[in-house]
Amino acid sequence: MMNSSLSMSAALAVLLAANLLTKLWLTSRQVRHVAQHRDAVPAAFADTITLESHQKAADYTLEKARVGLIDLALDAATLLAWTLLGGLDFLNQITLQLMGPGMGQQVVLVLAFMLVGGLIGLPLSLYQTFSVEQRFGFNKTTPALWVSDLLKGIAVGLVLGLPILWLVLWLMEAGGAWWWVWAWSALVVYQLFVMWIAPNVIMPLFNKFTPLEDDTLKARVNALMSRAGFTAKGFFVMDGSRRSAHSNAFFTGFGPAKRVVFFDTLLAQLNGDEMEAVLAHELGHFKHRHILQMMATSFAFSLVGLALLGWLSQQVWFYTGLGVAPNLQGGNSALALLLFMLFLPLVTFFITPLSSRRSRRFEFEADAYAASNSDGKSLASALLKLYQDNASTLTPDPWFVAFYYSHPPASQRIARIAA
Repeated sequence: MMNSSLSMSAALAVLLAANLLTKLWLTSRQVRHVAQHRDAVPAAFADTITLESHQKAADYTLEKARVGLIDLALDAATLLAWTLLGGLDFLNQITLQLMGPGMGQQVVLVLAFMLVGGLIGLPLSLYQTFSVEQRFGFNKTTPALWVSDLLKGIAVGLVLGLPILWLVLWLMEAGGAWWWVWAWSALVVYQLFVMWIAPNVIMPLFNKFTPLEDDTLKARVNALMSRAGFTAKGFFVMDGSRRSAHSNAFFTGFGPAKRVVFFDTLLAQLNGDEMEAVLAHELGHFKHRHILQMMATSFAFSLVGLALLGWLSQQVWFYTGLGVAPNLQGGNSALALLLFMLFLPLVTFFITPLSSRRSRRFEFEADAYAASNSDGKSLASALLKLYQDNASTLTPDPWFVAFYYSHPPASQRIARIAA
């Protein structure tokens, strides 16, 4: 038992060190590469991107990297505090003394854990929004709106999250050896339900959605969707400019409730041909069933993860090796769930390059679909505007791209479209 606990503690320490060293190496490469290319626009963009815009993107990237290093150190310290330094064990003992063992205590333990974690990350979140984003001209959020969003997010999280949390914990206690199968089924249904209600119930709590009034654009979008054999419930404009100058367009909803949403900032930046090309790109994701593939992968990994949790939750060394004394009277489901949530990212981090590579392949396929169903030059110009308006660097480090980037760099995407 002692050897198994020590092995678990050692595994945590080794994986954490490997995570930190890999992330530090990748970030240092990114910072060095972007800084070295800051003073010259890449030749392929010399006629379309000004040096001022290029340098702004470089500075924004470098500043985000610096904040990322602080976040990295904070996450590592928090992980150690929760586990080997006894933070989670202390929180568990406090809630046990106040409430006694039972389902209520387990739910409160999870909520208290999330509250403490949110408070720890709050200062950095405020700095990111009201310092970094503000200095680079992206933040449009007022303190009042920020607080309102926070309170609404907590309320939505409690209303939607508490029932599924209680159900999973109950299944862990009463579902027998195969509880994880029932929990997985419940989580799949829950995720599909949230996707279904999101467009009409959740998203309007945070943003205002108005029907698209540009009849010319609407006609072009309808014609494009008709060619693609795609239907949507409506076209809407979202007031994204209330919070940020960043822009986007996306599909939301599930089944017949799908809708097309344009940021108001995007409508102000792109012309009709470019808007059609961007929408064709989004349609490409649906045409190639990228969304379904990602959902299937997510569901498969969650099933494997829950099966692993089902086994680990029965091993005393899993708790003691991560700094927690399991409750002798039983009722350790919340502890097992939280420890698993803390430990798992250390392992899954190393498959990040695989998921990133797959995501970039999906983006290339969606670009190819858009180029064949709309004007490829308009797609290229739209992408360039979006990269520029979002201050995305044109000179990222190749290794950093390979590991983290879910979207290919502008140079690769535009070159593929031109080809």
